Amino acid sequence: MFAAVLPCRNEEKSILAILTTVLRLPVDYIILVLNGCTDQTLELARSVLDARIHILFFSDPLGIDIPRAVGALYARHLGVDGTLFVDGDMSGDIYQNLHSLITTVISGVDVALTNCYPYITNRQKLANLVLKFRAKLNRELDLFKNLGLSTPTHGPHALSKQALESLPSEAIAIPPLTLYWAKRNNLVIKVATSIPHERLRSPRKHRSHARLIAETIIGDCLMGIALSENRPPARSLGKHELLGYHPERRFDLLRTWEQSLKSRDIFYEQHIIITMLQADANNSPKPNETL
Repeated sequence: MFAAVLPCRNEEKSILAILTTVLRLPVDYIILVLNGCTDQTLELARSVLDARIHILFFSDPLGIDIPRAVGALYARHLGVDGTLFVDGDMSGDIYQNLHSLITTVISGVDVALTNCYPYITNRQKLANLVLKFRAKLNRELDLFKNLGLSTPTHGPHALSKQALESLPSEAIAIPPLTLYWAKRNNLVIKVATSIPHERLRSPRKHRSHARLIAETIIGDCLMGIALSENRPPARSLGKHELLGYHPERRFDLLRTWEQSLKSRDIFYEQHIIITMLQADANNSPKPNETL
């Protein structure tokens, strides 16, 4: 069994496009992680009647990358053999790339990545700075020769069952740490496909967002570099601590979610939406869909 995890935050403009793509893939579960959505994303997602769709709805924003880890834990809970991760704002024609990620994991790779910067020689100054630290981390991990600048931070990627079971949830929530833990656990890591960033068709964000994203990624890479050097994870660069969006990551909710999956407590029940169609298909009682 294979699952696809789609983190979504106010993606009403793209959710139907990415669902149309993912529904064509050989996946058994499509896990939508909706966090802090205030638009029509939930309503649009529920309008697609397919028994594979499971919606995890959090009214509070979870912060960057936490939804990916939330979906990964749920996929592990379902007992899948692999999981594809693709953001809910990626509305481009990337079906074949996503299919390649799945088949690469099925072939025996544990961490299948996408190269989102093929053939680009001229980049903006901020992008170059981010890529510098991504390269530094991959070199520290002795992965640069095989991965180049590729990272779970950017672009669709996929994890095997072994990766899902061995990676700490917080490592999935801080994507560069996925590489650190994968290398530490002797997992097989490979670039499976290439998608120029523009073809993802993710919407452009304002400059302040770009700066905060850059600080987040660089800080994440610094944590990975520190761990690779047997130091406590830190986000400091000289006198500066690169936080970006890191303080908004709701690790508390991630830990609560992880515990609730084991006990199936009220927190678990409150955050899962299963459509009437799914309940009928699974021959299970129709759940309470009140949030």
